[in-house]
Amino acid sequence: MSMDFIEAMNELEREKGISKDVLFEAIEAALISSYKRNFNTAQNVRVDMNRNSGVIKVYARKLIVEEVLDPRTEISLPAAREINPHFQLEDIAEIEVTPRDFGRIAAQTAKQVVTQRIREAERGLIYNKFVDKEEDIVTGTVQRQDPRNIYIDLGKVEAVLPLSELMPNEKFNHLDRIKAYITKVENTTKGPQIMLSRSHPGLLKRLFELEVPEIFDGVVEIRSVAREAGFRSKIAVHSRNEEVDPVGSCVGPRGTRVQTIVNELRGEKIDIVRYSDNVDEYVANALSPSKVLEVQVFEEEKMARVIVPDYQLSLAIGIKGQNARLAAKLTGWKIDIKSETQAEEELGRPRTSTDEMHQDSVSVD
Repeated sequence: MSMDFIEAMNELEREKGISKDVLFEAIEAALISSYKRNFNTAQNVRVDMNRNSGVIKVYARKLIVEEVLDPRTEISLPAAREINPHFQLEDIAEIEVTPRDFGRIAAQTAKQVVTQRIREAERGLIYNKFVDKEEDIVTGTVQRQDPRNIYIDLGKVEAVLPLSELMPNEKFNHLDRIKAYITKVENTTKGPQIMLSRSHPGLLKRLFELEVPEIFDGVVEIRSVAREAGFRSKIAVHSRNEEVDPVGSCVGPRGTRVQTIVNELRGEKIDIVRYSDNVDEYVANALSPSKVLEVQVFEEEKMARVIVPDYQLSLAIGIKGQNARLAAKLTGWKIDIKSETQAEEELGRPRTSTDEMHQDSVSVD
């Protein structure tokens, strides 16, 4: 093996972070297999590669015995002492058996081993890089598509975005730039597999973290997210600083912050509501943009009965029950919505529209 090869090993250690000693050990192990395969021998051998010169030698390892039964694996004591006079019975004697043309075989084997280890090391680096980004947003370029998936180029790796994880009516073309949420990173035999989503609630949460400095800094925190991708989402926020308005921070000056997120989500409507430890207040906020007259809390059933003005009933329930459904997901409470008239008829509790609860929320279309 030439000095150029040794220098190349040193360069790999510097550039790829692959230990030179690990490479030498892997090459030596591979050379043992190559020797046995190419020279059709069952000998117990050891291959030594000089770390400085690259010179390779093969040694047959034989057990020193009184009577030799298998000359491939055993050697007599007198014969062993011709090599080293200090040998004793049961010692292991090493006899050099390096074939004349072993250098060519060694070069081919070393190239294969190094190439494989480089590939494994690069896969490991990519996996370590992206496993730390699980549940985070990445930006990539659409490369190709099949009937089930879109394949996104993230630089040194291709990620998979299942069509089932797109928002409804969302389509992408070749080379389109795309933001997506990493749902899972696995280390497979073919390398790292990165799964993406555009419909996951985590995408909405991460987009707010990117756009709202107060969330990134930890002053405002996202307590809960409920999403029906492509249609409507609700996000509950709380401020750790009484002087900072969490809803206003998310909306931004003239609505610029939230509008950026709406645009990224292709017009998905977003309701931003203030989180509260007070259940009735939180439930009332979650039903934004509907106005709420009263919330009756039933702790044991974890259910809240909400009374709204007659003219607000359809708005509170939403199209196909969407608003009520998202509010329930956001709060974790079952929500039963009734109009003033229904409450009066069923519960015998007449109300007036002037009794509307204070709500702290904003809805962005």
